[in-house]
Amino acid sequence: MSYPPFELGKSRYDLNTYWGRFLHFMNIIDPRTLLVNDKKLNECRQLLEQYESKTLPANITDKELWEAQKTVQAIVHPDTGKKIFMPFRMAGYVPFGTPIVVGLLLPDPTLKQIIFWQWFNQSHNAGVNYANRNATQHTPVSKFAIGYLSAVTVSVSIA
Repeated sequence: MSYPPFELGKSRYDLNTYWGRFLHFMNIIDPRTLLVNDKKLNECRQLLEQYESKTLPANITDKELWEAQKTVQAIVHPDTGKKIFMPFRMAGYVPFGTPIVVGLLLPDPTLKQIIFWQWFNQSHNAGVNYANRNATQHTPVSKFAIGYLSAVTVSVSIA
């Protein structure tokens, strides 16, 4: 697959087309980014910093820059600059969410199982939402707590 000229903060794909948006989101949820270690993440961050400060070595390719941006965007929260806990990253939603879905679909569950899996599902959802929140504006933790408790209560009641 070809790589267009690198543009920091932009998508590698044409977001004006369905296929471009599809590829963009497949790139975001790529589970291989879950396997990136701290050393590789720091190398990717450094590469992007060099690009931004125009001190990039001449032998660096557009592919390397796009991959570095993909890695950093998949792991680091854009507002806080901190790593997102692996199960709460977009790339972790399918691998970490699948066992929950299996638990929710167990045949003939007991009341305890229903409560546990509904609680676990809503806890995972709340973790994903909190970890990927807009951190540029302060939101009281109480708002998150009320939303979480409401979601757990409603899901357990309906199930």
